[in-house]
Amino acid sequence: MSKLIEDYALLGDGETAALLAKDGSIDWLCWPRFDDDACFAALLGTDDHGHWSLAPVSAVTAGGRRYQGDTLVVETDFVTNEGQVRIIDFMPVRKTFSSVVRIVVGMRGTVRMRSTLRLRFDYGALPPWSAMDGNDMVAKVGPNLVVLRAPVQLIENATSIDAEFDVSAGERLAFVMSYGCSHEGPPTPIDAEAALASTQGFWLDWIGRFDNAKTRWPDQVRRSLITLKALIHQRSGGLLAAPTTSLPEAPGGAMNWDYRYCWLRDASFALAALLNAGYHEEAHGWRDWLLRAIAGSPDNMRIMYRVDGARHLPEWTVDTLPGYRFAKPVRIGNAASTQHQLDVYGEVLNCLDLAHRGGVPASDQEFVVEQRLIEHLETIWRTEGAGVWESRAEPRHYTYSKVMVWVAFDRFVKRHETGNRVSQEVLARITVLRDTVHDEICREGWNEGLGTFTQHYGGQELDASVLLLPLVGFLPIDDRRIASTIAVVKRELSEEGLIRRTRPQAGKPNEGAFLACSCWMAECLQLQGREQEATEQFERVLAVSNDLGLLSEEYNVAARHLAGNFPQALSHLAVVNAALALSMRP
Repeated sequence: MSKLIEDYALLGDGETAALLAKDGSIDWLCWPRFDDDACFAALLGTDDHGHWSLAPVSAVTAGGRRYQGDTLVVETDFVTNEGQVRIIDFMPVRKTFSSVVRIVVGMRGTVRMRSTLRLRFDYGALPPWSAMDGNDMVAKVGPNLVVLRAPVQLIENATSIDAEFDVSAGERLAFVMSYGCSHEGPPTPIDAEAALASTQGFWLDWIGRFDNAKTRWPDQVRRSLITLKALIHQRSGGLLAAPTTSLPEAPGGAMNWDYRYCWLRDASFALAALLNAGYHEEAHGWRDWLLRAIAGSPDNMRIMYRVDGARHLPEWTVDTLPGYRFAKPVRIGNAASTQHQLDVYGEVLNCLDLAHRGGVPASDQEFVVEQRLIEHLETIWRTEGAGVWESRAEPRHYTYSKVMVWVAFDRFVKRHETGNRVSQEVLARITVLRDTVHDEICREGWNEGLGTFTQHYGGQELDASVLLLPLVGFLPIDDRRIASTIAVVKRELSEEGLIRRTRPQAGKPNEGAFLACSCWMAECLQLQGREQEATEQFERVLAVSNDLGLLSEEYNVAARHLAGNFPQALSHLAVVNAALALSMRP
């Protein structure tokens, strides 16, 4: 059976990521980029679908793991009857080619170790052709080339490349696996110890820019920031939603989606987190990625893109993979990319406004994009859409989507009402439209009988996305409708203190509590002056992170484990924003 999601650690080099389990097996890796095919897919199947295990041969009696301080370098200790060994795993920040480095360190006694490498490209389907050259292994399939350089003899077997060796106290043995193009030949060898020092220095220098005094939870915020940095494609500036696909939101169900892309819905959350934490360079890069992706055609804007800004994400299924804990289908690509979602227009305009107020230099393209977005939104804002949760049911007038339409008009008016780049006639027209949208939402989205804003016009369904209404300034926190909405959501959508997106529905898989929504609730309670309740709410989220401080999209309260794609950028963005908001003094 598949390992628990929380058993995994994240490794990354700025262009792709790997998931390392507690038992020393790397079970997920896409090469050469986040959204390319996986060559290790055991996460969604079995060891036969690709993995690299490195662990003692004999039974492990004790152990533990940790990140080396504020880095993305993992130390895993294994204790056996013969002694103790430590494995240091990391991916050097990419400069030319990508590598995974595994250094085996003898701590006590002499421990017999085994390395088993199964490369399976095309999501577990294609074993490469491989050849041995001394202690090196070179594997090729199509455009892909992988070389494993080992300090011990490698044995080529029918389905794997294996090695058994002893490590004694004081010894350090480095295994380096690197990726290259098959038509160019193997990448050059790297010095593992020098790469370790360089990688440690990179992460410590980067996180050292964060001011711990900004929050009461500095350790958790630093880990979330490091995780977010690992999910930012260093060359394009795009922020990945998660490095995985098809980790189910509901056990054994079909709510399995590919999250290895950049969502516009995350735009303003990301800008706020990066700017508030002091990472202006990353915020600038994300703003620039956004402008490149949208280009000059808001009428053709997608809700998500590849990390390089490419638009096409055709969805297909990998029938040869059984899925994480037998949850099928395993999906590659995401058909939701073509959905009509009104909220993304507000996310983009809010993002640009945050960038402007945060000191990110404006550009001529930014102004043109703003104008065209507003002009297009004027013509389509009354249309139905899929909603923020990307429902594949019939389109509706979702309340949160309409609120983000209001945000788009509001930010445009406020940004330009004191300048001269927009005519007074245009500003007056958008101001009237902003007020019209506001009135409609308060009339159609509010249900007096239920005492809450509902998921969509004319419905009675509850939806935790309405917690964002006071956070985006749609209504003040002391408005009776906001106070009542917060109370209803807290009462009806809370599961042991964590907040679900919606109520469970009969006959449908029971998804977990949504961790970002739980952070939004904490921010709402803080705005209401309920500081103790806000702190308790927020710390419930921190309490369900794994031992390394990583969070997925959801938490299965009944089964007590993480659920959904992992680690999830939106969850970590929400942690950063909530931690900073709850630490502000009035």
